Amino acid sequence: MRSVKLTTWIMIAMILGIAVGAACHGQAATAAAAKDIAGYFSLITDLFLRLIKMIIAPLVFATLVSGIASMSDGKALGRIGIKAFTWFVLASLVSLSLGLLFSNLLHPGQALGLPLPELGAATKLSTASLNLKDFVTHLVPKSFVEAMANNEILQILVFSIFFGCAVASARPGEAGTVVKFADEVSGVMLRLTGYVMRFAPLGVFAAMAAAITVQGFGAIATYGKLLGSFFLALAVLWTVLIGAGFAFIGPRVFTLLALLREPIMLGFSTASSESAYPKLLEQLEKFGLDNKITGFVLPLGYSFNLDGSMMYQAFAALFIAQAYNIDMSLTQQLTMLLVLMVSSKGMAGVPRGSLVVVAAVLPMFGLPEAGLLLIMGIDQIFDMARTATNVLGNGIATAVVSKWESGPVAHAASRPAIATVP
Repeated sequence: MRSVKLTTWIMIAMILGIAVGAACHGQAATAAAAKDIAGYFSLITDLFLRLIKMIIAPLVFATLVSGIASMSDGKALGRIGIKAFTWFVLASLVSLSLGLLFSNLLHPGQALGLPLPELGAATKLSTASLNLKDFVTHLVPKSFVEAMANNEILQILVFSIFFGCAVASARPGEAGTVVKFADEVSGVMLRLTGYVMRFAPLGVFAAMAAAITVQGFGAIATYGKLLGSFFLALAVLWTVLIGAGFAFIGPRVFTLLALLREPIMLGFSTASSESAYPKLLEQLEKFGLDNKITGFVLPLGYSFNLDGSMMYQAFAALFIAQAYNIDMSLTQQLTMLLVLMVSSKGMAGVPRGSLVVVAAVLPMFGLPEAGLLLIMGIDQIFDMARTATNVLGNGIATAVVSKWESGPVAHAASRPAIATVP
């Protein structure tokens, strides 16, 4: 690993995974056999993701408590939160708007050439948990231990904010041991991240092999127009996000992009934002961001700043309307944009959250939920793309809020070195 960068290993693993997956897909006699073969690859991916999940909860808790406790100004927390949410809301609006724009320009749902599912067909997506009451009650953990055990980032975030504020408001000498403990746990978890990342290429290889074994390249050909339209829209969104980052932090945004390559590739290949979180945190600190801001804004972003997922929701809803030849007026589309904007904030922690949000919103506008069956088969490909975009969006958002709050971003050379695996 020392002679070859992790980014290179991950890229090699992705290419090998695609090649092996294509070979396995070709050799599989039936779709069921392909799924059985993919199951063996998925075992490796699941083990890697479990390694990631075991470090996320203590990492989020330690970095948040350490960051909040180090804030000398009690008003700083609220100020940073307001700035972060301002960025999140604006980024969400841009993502949704671009999704609607490209859906209307490219019409990916027209002339699909596929049989449409019957209107009453069930998607088996549970939308019951996606409501304001459950979302608000879910914010506060019944038990901190339960929140840690289930990796509920939003609940850990709420507890850590309360705990960090209590530590920060303690009299001198009362909480010094707690602050030191949080600082040391944060450093140890970053070192542990280095150990876990050694297995990243293996996890990436297995994830890509499993996906291609099941999907093959036929799905890409069948859904070529839809996938091409979505990836084009994502490319424009990336350009907008990078441009916004350039407006705030200048040419150093390209240094940031270079550092974000590894977490983006991890997110893309595994279709899991969790897999990218520890590495993303480490890379942002290498970039020179203030630890207390990074530790606070990044967990918030993982719950409320999902740029790729937002674009996908708008894109999927319009795609279904076009597939069933249902004309939606501009007023209806703008209304749907606002509904998606609000509904999506409750998808943190919901399995297949993006699809669930779309399934919940479709009936409000007379669109058939059964239309989701058209894209559920290739959702893995969409998930990979939107996850990579979420990672990029959160990396840029954290850098912008840090610059916005504390002035010029320090160069990595001027920062204390991050503990790395020897």
